[in-house]
Amino acid sequence: MKRPFNFAPGPAMLPEPVLTRIQSELLDYQGLGFSILEAGHRGPQVAEIMRSLKARIRSLLKVPDNYDILFCQGGGRMQFSMVPMNLLGAGTLSTYIITGAWSKAAAKEALRFGRVQTAYSGSGTRAPANEELEVLPESSYCAYCDNETIHGVEFPATPMLTDAPDVPLVADMSSNFMTRPVDVSRFGLIWAAAQKNFGIAGLSIVILRRDLLGLATAEVPTLLNYGVYSRTESVPNTPPVFQLYVANLMAEWIENEGGLEKLNARALVRASQLYTVIAELPDTYVSHVAEGSRSRVNVVFRLRDEALTSVFVKEAAAAGFINLAGHRSVGGIRASMYNAMPIEGAVKLADFMRDFAVRHPAKTKIVVPA
Repeated sequence: MKRPFNFAPGPAMLPEPVLTRIQSELLDYQGLGFSILEAGHRGPQVAEIMRSLKARIRSLLKVPDNYDILFCQGGGRMQFSMVPMNLLGAGTLSTYIITGAWSKAAAKEALRFGRVQTAYSGSGTRAPANEELEVLPESSYCAYCDNETIHGVEFPATPMLTDAPDVPLVADMSSNFMTRPVDVSRFGLIWAAAQKNFGIAGLSIVILRRDLLGLATAEVPTLLNYGVYSRTESVPNTPPVFQLYVANLMAEWIENEGGLEKLNARALVRASQLYTVIAELPDTYVSHVAEGSRSRVNVVFRLRDEALTSVFVKEAAAAGFINLAGHRSVGGIRASMYNAMPIEGAVKLADFMRDFAVRHPAKTKIVVPA
């Protein structure tokens, strides 16, 4: 069966070599006669997977020794709560940079635990310049979403908190984790739900500077306390074994593909295919994201004729390009191209977009001033 190009925003497509490996090992893991799904979480097989995964993350991202790597169950919304519960400490103020739906949702959740200052409030069209950020030095941390999947806004570089350089920077990297090199030392905490670039739903990776451990108060529940995960090597209870196993296969695949520099180069090529078409055909397609803030992994755009949106999604699916409908809150089109998407998928989707524009010509020409 020919597999379609799956542009789902998450859970997202996995590389075929990883899927094939899962299939081959599912009934008999490494000749042991039983599945990894049946392995005891205190046994040597799961312990080795977790050790290997942590080592690979540390190597791929060049994580400094003064950072811990934690494996938490659940998804991004759980981290919306865990971050303030663990980092506020004795303080009452956190700061959020709002660039889209997910950073806004995270800030709203933080209000349950203390006061929230907004360092920047955008409309989902761009990332702020460093000089636009207003961060109070007494804030316990400053959080932002490195890539907004719904609006297609990505920070081109790590923000600098010029007015408050000692405030720990916290990044939600769920949708661009392991897609490009990152200077981890710039952050107090990085977290990422795994189901886009690094595995399947049900696992979040947390990279935390060790001096920020131990700030959680006694009221923080055991399984929401980063310190508990650190002390127990991320085994405070039965860990998500299958998710960890798949993440370790993804980490190995990334190594075999040449590492994060190579994956970033691919991401730039994929994204440029679609952004080029959008620029070529302004009568048909439009992006509302400023060029310097356009995501490499979630290309979000609209059709000038909104009535053609459903037609585009339907015809694309028939041509082998699935899950292109934009988020229900904003509509339009969203092409999510994470690590597993081959460049071929972007090239062929770009060709489809050109063909679609020919078959569905714009009703009104856009007059561009000379």
